[in-house]
Amino acid sequence: MPISTDTFKKLCGRWTTGVTIVTTRHGDTVHGMTVSAFTEVSLDPPLVLVCADKGSTTHPVIEGGGVFAVNVLARGQEALSNKFASSKEQEKRFDGLTVDIGVTGAPILQGTVGAFDCRVEAAHEAGDHVVYVGRVEWLRVDESADPLLHQSGAYGGFAAS
Repeated sequence: MPISTDTFKKLCGRWTTGVTIVTTRHGDTVHGMTVSAFTEVSLDPPLVLVCADKGSTTHPVIEGGGVFAVNVLARGQEALSNKFASSKEQEKRFDGLTVDIGVTGAPILQGTVGAFDCRVEAAHEAGDHVVYVGRVEWLRVDESADPLLHQSGAYGGFAAS
């Protein structure tokens, strides 16, 4: 029985995820996009993965530059998530933002829960996406910040039971 795209998306949307912005650089070109398809892969060596839509404007910058940073958003950064998720005015996504430059050259956003600064270790084609495995070369964590969560088209936070 074939699986409908709408039903597949609906169930995926029910999965609660953290919200990240993946930033990247290739030469003078910087780009970034909101990504929920992120996870850790290995502790030794430290590896993470992100999935980039082949049709996104960020994918060729990751591919060309071989670097990316995963910026884990904090509660209250919904507007930033929406800005980097919108296909409108992509060239203005970094306007007004203060960013640090990671050891790889990828932009690191300020005010987040933390960031993983990575070099591409491997890239795997997977349907309409590319799975990028990155070796973490540097990271930052702010233990006082609470993560931003996303489920079924809505933002929220974690409440301990």
